[in-house]
Amino acid sequence: MQRWLMDIWEQGGPWITSIGVSLMVFQGASPAWGKGIDPAIDSALPLKSITSVSELSDVEPTDWAYQALQSLIERYGCVTGLPGGRFEGRRSLTRYEFAAALNRCFEALVQGPSLEISQEDLATLERLQQDFQAELSTVSGRVETLSSRIADLEAQEFSPTLVMGGESIFALSAGFGGDREQSEATNPVLTHLTRLGFVSSFTGRDRLRFEFQASNFANRGFATPSGFNTDMALLSFQGNTNNRVQLSRLEYRFALSDRFVVTARPVGFSLSSVLTANSPYFDAGRGAISRFAEASPAFKLGRLDAGGGFDWLVSNNVRLQAAYGVRNANRPEEGRGVFNSDHSAFGVQLFLRPAPSLLTGISYVNAYSSNGRLDTFTGSFLADTNSFINEPARIQGVNATLQWRPAGRLTFSTWGTWLFSNAVNSDRSATTTSYLFGISYSEPFERQGDLLALLVGQPLRVVSGTGLPFGEDEDTSLHFELFYRLRVSDRISITPGVFVVTNPEHNADNPALVVGTIRTTFRF
Repeated sequence: MQRWLMDIWEQGGPWITSIGVSLMVFQGASPAWGKGIDPAIDSALPLKSITSVSELSDVEPTDWAYQALQSLIERYGCVTGLPGGRFEGRRSLTRYEFAAALNRCFEALVQGPSLEISQEDLATLERLQQDFQAELSTVSGRVETLSSRIADLEAQEFSPTLVMGGESIFALSAGFGGDREQSEATNPVLTHLTRLGFVSSFTGRDRLRFEFQASNFANRGFATPSGFNTDMALLSFQGNTNNRVQLSRLEYRFALSDRFVVTARPVGFSLSSVLTANSPYFDAGRGAISRFAEASPAFKLGRLDAGGGFDWLVSNNVRLQAAYGVRNANRPEEGRGVFNSDHSAFGVQLFLRPAPSLLTGISYVNAYSSNGRLDTFTGSFLADTNSFINEPARIQGVNATLQWRPAGRLTFSTWGTWLFSNAVNSDRSATTTSYLFGISYSEPFERQGDLLALLVGQPLRVVSGTGLPFGEDEDTSLHFELFYRLRVSDRISITPGVFVVTNPEHNADNPALVVGTIRTTFRF
């Protein structure tokens, strides 16, 4: 069953109108609506109901109890799966679990009087009901107690529609290799990124979301000039507010219909706020450990801070998304504001689900930069500055993404970006490219929620140009990343990981750099 793809699709869809989805407040750098979710997250999502035995991922037609399960599900409708779509038929069953399952069968019989039940079946059920009367009473009592506690909690909330959530990332990180005469600031550091968010709804078809953040990874970390001196060494979860709490995100979404959602975000905007990044690693707390590998640089273009857009579900397998953002949208001076900013970007994406196990996106971006820079911080200095075009430039680009699950626990993903920059007042131009391939395997040791991932790609690089003051990137850097996310509990995960960059700054004279980390993520 490919429920993980359905989750990706539906979490980005405008038809989500219940405030209940807002419980997913923190999903790293990308929003809960419109982000890729890796297969392992699927294991934390319970099945609502089962209508066919084929929905149980660990039950095969060759299993000896297959026919019995098929009969219970399709004839009586009184079997449900465990989280992740599993049945776990070899696990021991407690009397309470059996009582709960038996109770579901009784409820199914009461709600479906048209079922043809033999006298022998009825006699068996009556005997089971008598044998498990104590356990059934206990289960019923627990349900009543939970209902009472939920009612008390709802009565004590200061707002019936306000949901609070948070995430704290502790990381022990260090750098190795590089030019040792220059790489002095690569010693081990212990840092944190802490976020606290609130989500509320006024109509049930809208969502107001705001988030506060504090962090302490100083001086751009290992990317500083006294360290590796390259953005290729940036980590996905690093930031620095000097431990001061700042408003990092403010957003309002509302549905014009079940298939059309509008987003406005005056704080913390990027193109990925609306355009689905379609990356299973776009999560600062549980995804890739490097900034480069988490998602395509096309979605980070321009270092924007405010904007909005729409997400339209054209059909069940087609979505159309559009986003527009600017830098310094809150300032009315010349070269600032919403429509006259010296840095702006527009993006449109066609997001498709051509098969149940496949998601793909094709996007186009059109941006303006007064100094000709891309400002994605995912590649070489020449690439991010367009080899110092250093004058107003128009930037156009295309981006393609793909996620495919060829097997139950195996996920393949990739993206590729081409950006074309042309100076407005001269013939200077630059073409930059970037790509990444990723493969991950969820629950490799039968541990629910674990994920092993290997990522390989090329950071943003200047491949050609005209009239560039510093020319093209001479060589090619390759990024290799490996991490293992260990699920400790529903709220705690530990991720040891390492990435290696060959020929940093796309320069073969630079020795390879290595960054390792042990990231611990707490969610509350």
